[in-house]
Amino acid sequence: MKTAQQQHVFAFIFPMASGHINPSLPVARALASLGHEVHYLCREQMRQAIEDTGAIFHSDIDVETELYDGRSPDLFGALESLRHEFGLGDESVNFLEFMTKLKNIQLELMLPGVIRWLGDLQATAVMYCPLMNPEASYASKFLGIPSVALLTIAGPGSCPRTFDEFISMCGGSREEVLEMCLSFQPKLEATRRMNDRYGLGISDTEMFEPFGKLAVLSSSAVTLVTTCEDLQDPMSEELAAYYAAAGVKFETVGPLLDVEGARRAAGHKFDARSTDGTRLDANPSDESEIVARVHAARATGRKVVAVSMGTVITGDSPEVGWDARPMGPGGVRRGLTGRELCRAAWAAAFDAFGAEDAEAGPLLIVALGPQPDALGEVRPPANAICRPSIPQVDVLKAGVDLFLTHGGQNSFTESLASGAPVVVCPGFGDQPVNARKAEALGVGLQVPRPEPDEEQAAEAAARYRADVAEALRRVVAEPAFAEASQACATRVASCGGVPRAVRVMLELSAGAAERPLPREIEKAAVMVPAEGKAANARHAGA
Repeated sequence: MKTAQQQHVFAFIFPMASGHINPSLPVARALASLGHEVHYLCREQMRQAIEDTGAIFHSDIDVETELYDGRSPDLFGALESLRHEFGLGDESVNFLEFMTKLKNIQLELMLPGVIRWLGDLQATAVMYCPLMNPEASYASKFLGIPSVALLTIAGPGSCPRTFDEFISMCGGSREEVLEMCLSFQPKLEATRRMNDRYGLGISDTEMFEPFGKLAVLSSSAVTLVTTCEDLQDPMSEELAAYYAAAGVKFETVGPLLDVEGARRAAGHKFDARSTDGTRLDANPSDESEIVARVHAARATGRKVVAVSMGTVITGDSPEVGWDARPMGPGGVRRGLTGRELCRAAWAAAFDAFGAEDAEAGPLLIVALGPQPDALGEVRPPANAICRPSIPQVDVLKAGVDLFLTHGGQNSFTESLASGAPVVVCPGFGDQPVNARKAEALGVGLQVPRPEPDEEQAAEAAARYRADVAEALRRVVAEPAFAEASQACATRVASCGGVPRAVRVMLELSAGAAERPLPREIEKAAVMVPAEGKAANARHAGA
């Protein structure tokens, strides 16, 4: 029998999304270094970053057999297969609609495998992503294992606005989403079955009442937020009252930064390979060389500029990736594609700081993502180092004079922690929110994503390129941005970071180690039959 002094078993459940999993990696590394057993449930694309921490990788495709047997995995589970099984395969059904209608159907098929996996591990505590892995919270609740939600956005107050922007991007409205939640009978039946079998109290309208709530947080012992208290987005009185009544506990820990040289989950395509079949993982020796170049530049007083447009918009998501245009009013796609946006931003950095000699001008460190020929016709200057991925945290820690970023929560808080002023070129989700926040804090400028009709895209991209270049020159030239960034770094440093997150996990695990798993585990874990696609479809739609 385990005691608080003996080895504990931690289960981490995260999606194939770099921005969601990366903050968990230093926590896993610390727990593994203390001699504890750490297991991850994730996708193959994240394996190398996970195993670099000392944790043990498990494929969700192998574990969640009720979902994946007879179905094709995709970025969000097996939604593409499920949409065809449930009559939502028509092109007129957009991502927002089929995701909303199928979410609980997919959740029902995920739960048995996750329950089995946690039971087999004899896990004593769970860390998970509440935005993309609700199955982790509900499986932990059923088994009586304490769970910790790792919220990688600017606090719970940012959810309503982020959800609204996502709904708008997909051409929908709150009212339409609510109608989808309440009208799709197979979803309602799946919710009822889960509540009958597991006693979870799952709602058919979990993101409403009040809008923007994360219902899974009420099942977790604590929610760690990767920002500091005064940089969180404020909650409405209604949302704050809901969380207080539900007993949800939030702790702000600031950015969770890994040790130098640690492997991070970087940009990837869904199949983890480029078109010529080569791996897209960064070369550790190349990353070390990049950091050494930054240190050398700093030692001589040379400016350093880092550039990254993130991992999603440079990836192959059909909704928000490289070839996707944002969804406009009426479900019409318009605006710049990910490709057009990124190439314009990269070209702007080259326009602002490019030099003909490798040792002249600022040192430019540019992350391009996993696409083959990502730059296209854009030609990098001699003073630019362009790679599919860069050791972003290590580069920022070494010191940069400016960071051109997409404004994802991790990149934004990492820039604040390092004291780097920013130019934010947001793509979607919480990125526009962080872009506005950068200006409000005085740490940088934003250049919003253009929204032209497709026939005006080339002209809009050219204007965007010029606007980004001008913002870059201004932020470097005006000391006030760097001064505000340094002030934010001081505030962020007091949040506790990785040590605080590790302490939370250890304390919860110590309290759980002596508690046996419920006897119902074997019965519950086989409630959804794994008899292939047809049987699962009949069951889910019964």
